[in-house]
Amino acid sequence: MAPPATLPARSSWLPAVERALAEDLGSGDVTTRAVLPEDRRVEAVIEAREPLVVCGQEVAAAAFGLLGGVEVEALRGDGERAAAGEALCALSGSAHAILAGERTALNLLARCSSVATWTRRFVDAVAGTGVAIVDTRKTLPGWRSLEKYAVATGGGVNHRSGLYDAMLVKDNHIAAAGGVTAAVKAARAAAPAHLWVQVEVESERQAEEALAAGADSLLLDNRSLAELAALAARFREHCVLEASGGVGLANVRAVAETGVHRISIGALTHSAPHVDVALEVAAWPGASR
Repeated sequence: MAPPATLPARSSWLPAVERALAEDLGSGDVTTRAVLPEDRRVEAVIEAREPLVVCGQEVAAAAFGLLGGVEVEALRGDGERAAAGEALCALSGSAHAILAGERTALNLLARCSSVATWTRRFVDAVAGTGVAIVDTRKTLPGWRSLEKYAVATGGGVNHRSGLYDAMLVKDNHIAAAGGVTAAVKAARAAAPAHLWVQVEVESERQAEEALAAGADSLLLDNRSLAELAALAARFREHCVLEASGGVGLANVRAVAETGVHRISIGALTHSAPHVDVALEVAAWPGASR
């Protein structure tokens, strides 16, 4: 079971919201300025147009917060499932601010909910196996903290945040260092106590070398189901085994049933199908005056 998701510090994602607003607004919303008086107030809802896992409520609300004059009430919390047609949040306040922030807020909410919804499908697919679904660093530049939050909201587990918070000795490190033993021993010697050392291996022999040199985890990339099962039978009790490469909804359960502990899937973030959310004005107080 993945731990509850915690929204990252605002400082890690608010600049992305600010940039999104800036690129959309430019010198201002010329349509709304022309059509509506500046003091017009409205009420609206953001709703799901298809079943989804809600994610990004506070992030979307921040777009309206930067514009000012809008009250936002979340009707569904992050991590909750919503059916098509369900209202996710209610808005009231300045029509100019709500319509100016509409697209930015919807883009933010849809992207986060897309990753959370897609992750939940993988998590549901391996239910009962005890295997964790893990993300990667294949994230949209500048969006990593939000996309990893969305993975966690969908029930997945975050791998390292970047190159600084865990050691992953990959095939290129091994090739450049002259072999598994040399690379892993160097990593182990330099690793602070709080950093775990994971090593990508391609065979049982490399797995033995990596563990002998001090690896905490083995990354089994692009291995067949038979290879995964054999490696799991041999090493499961000695370290954390993580499968990766070529994993989709069609085969994720079969991979889970080989005996690995974790499955990392880049597609959680780089290929999450878009989910549709929309803003609908519910009332125009005083529109007839």
